[in-house]
Amino acid sequence: MSIADPQQLPYRPCVGSMVVNRQGLVFVGHRLDGPEEPEGPGTWWQMPQGGIDEGEDPKVAVLRELYEETSIRSVSFIAESRAWLVYDLPPNLLGKAWGGRFRGQKQKWFAMRFEGDDSEIEVVNVPDGHKAEFDTWRWIEPEAMMDFVVPFKRDVYRRIIDELVPQIG
Repeated sequence: MSIADPQQLPYRPCVGSMVVNRQGLVFVGHRLDGPEEPEGPGTWWQMPQGGIDEGEDPKVAVLRELYEETSIRSVSFIAESRAWLVYDLPPNLLGKAWGGRFRGQKQKWFAMRFEGDDSEIEVVNVPDGHKAEFDTWRWIEPEAMMDFVVPFKRDVYRRIIDELVPQIG
């Protein structure tokens, strides 16, 4: 497969979590900007997300990824996106992100209610020796995410907000 024809590359299966606290605010983490990061350089924030292991159920994967990135375990499911949401990498990241094996991601998103205390959240010293993906975190209004997310993910985030926020009550 040639990078000249990214349409031949598959999408990376992924899950994402919109974690909402009791005040209706959404968790976002500030991305560590390593040169190998698929998002590229910038000052970007995002909701927790990550790859699905082969044969793994998306509901299991989203809980695993959430824990690996944030130490959060105290959540309950609220809603799930109806469809898989897809985004393509911009041309400058094709062939670099994820070892050049994917043209973007297809994501299943879940809205979850955070039922713990903020002291449960740890993004720097993450559990079980996983690599930290964030250097800090905060709670924000759902609509504010559009100002913080890397530009090529904004369409997916708009669709997540439009579909899942009305269900969080």
